[in-house]
Amino acid sequence: MIKSLINGESKTITSAAIIVGAASLASRFLGVIRDRILAGQFGAGDTLDTYYAAFRIPDLIFNLLVLGALSAGFIPIFTLYLQRQENDKAWRLTNEILNLIIIGLLVLCGLLFIFAPQLMQLITPGFSGDKMATTIALTRIMFLSPLLLGISSVLGGVLQSFKRFLVYSFAPIFYNLGIIFGALVFVPWWGIEGLAWGVVLGAFLHLLVQIPSCTWLGFRYQLIFNWKDEAIKKIGRIMVPRTLTLAINQLNLVVITIVASTLAGGSLAIFNLANNLQIFPVGIFGISFAIAAFPTLAALAIKEDKKEFIHSFSNTTRQILFFMIPASVLLLVLRAQIVRVILGSGQFTWEDTVLTIDTLAMFTISLFAQALIPLLIRGYYAFQNSLTPFILGLISSVINIILSLILIKPFEFLGYNFDLGVSGLALAFSISSILNFALLWIGLRLRAGSLDEKNVIWSVFKISVATLALAVVTQFMKFGIEPYFGTTTFIGIFLQGLIAGLVGIAVFIVVGLALKSQEMITFVNSLKKRIFKEKENYPKESMDENVEV
Repeated sequence: MIKSLINGESKTITSAAIIVGAASLASRFLGVIRDRILAGQFGAGDTLDTYYAAFRIPDLIFNLLVLGALSAGFIPIFTLYLQRQENDKAWRLTNEILNLIIIGLLVLCGLLFIFAPQLMQLITPGFSGDKMATTIALTRIMFLSPLLLGISSVLGGVLQSFKRFLVYSFAPIFYNLGIIFGALVFVPWWGIEGLAWGVVLGAFLHLLVQIPSCTWLGFRYQLIFNWKDEAIKKIGRIMVPRTLTLAINQLNLVVITIVASTLAGGSLAIFNLANNLQIFPVGIFGISFAIAAFPTLAALAIKEDKKEFIHSFSNTTRQILFFMIPASVLLLVLRAQIVRVILGSGQFTWEDTVLTIDTLAMFTISLFAQALIPLLIRGYYAFQNSLTPFILGLISSVINIILSLILIKPFEFLGYNFDLGVSGLALAFSISSILNFALLWIGLRLRAGSLDEKNVIWSVFKISVATLALAVVTQFMKFGIEPYFGTTTFIGIFLQGLIAGLVGIAVFIVVGLALKSQEMITFVNSLKKRIFKEKENYPKESMDENVEV
């Protein structure tokens, strides 16, 4: 029974997205706890700067070598073998990819371990002395994590292809638990290096939780090397532009790290803490739906069924925007309460809080774009086109780098003087994200012929009207209830934000139903079905809940 529950197959995009989204919510919640612990223990200063800087190279390696192969090539080809009922070939491909990744990461991480001092001098030119030495030490420890996460991601690709999203979604939860354990247990033992060992523990748990399910599905490890396998060559061809695309994204982060290291101490920590908050809804809604939809989009592209591809893509887009538009506004309106509740403790000062609030505000501008970019990119990958996202990403990244260098310095605009500092990095990121979204949408539309823009725009209009009502009511409620709870205690700030947010959400639902938003009707009916276990009749225009994944 436990085996069937854990290893159950998700039948629809929505059901898969719910599983991934719920697990993502749990993981992000743990991430919030993690950040609160880190901010409370260390504040936004040199210690957290070194911790986040140490992530950069290990994270770059993992994204380039592992995610490039899996998201662009492995899953579509593995899925194709499953559709053809060629399971032996599928498992053989899994072992070949696994062994290639293990060898590649062992060699590369070993070399980078040796040359870590030279690397970190390039990545963090603003660091020196003990701060630089600590960053190098943390980086060397964290070089263990790409190897563990690389193996884990291959198994995760298998689980996604089999639509076993429940176990796949557990992995990030255990990853965050490992980091939290490191902050609470390892740090008192080993000092700041305990944070790095917590990352390694989290990566190990990320791998460990996925092994049983893959074994139940039929995976058996074999020491297989076949460099001439046509599937490996095909993945390699697809992987190259995908890896270049990810390299561009990682270049953005590297540039941000370089620039932030030259700003006031704690700037890199502020940027990362604000980024972790804004990525919360993106991970729950944008990435979850994109992951859930990818097997369907890949299968429809293989069948050359453009009509169903456009239908599924449009449905998923509208579902993402249904959640992301109000989430963006709530995050903007309640950003002060959110930052103070989550991070405002211990060594995290009021100045740190204000800087994080300002930076978070700049991020919220592009949340809708950030949430749709993963889906758009997977739309290209479904057509086995990874070159176009690279070119468009390159254009956006160049804009991001240029804007980052401009916006961190004092400037004049429309007669007003601005000195954004670290929040200028977030603004540059937002502008380039919106540009990337626009270019990706146009390119995919040219490939598919249509992305059902008429229905998307009409849905966005209704969602936006309901969101406007949410914003107004939340803002008035926030100030209206302030005298009753105050803003000097954790409980007071928490209740102020919670009550104002809940009332705003209630108004959003009422207005959405009044406007007969099909996404809102589907959402409410889905809640009724799950709460009361009743079968509902969905409107014909509503999102198709029966699209097979």
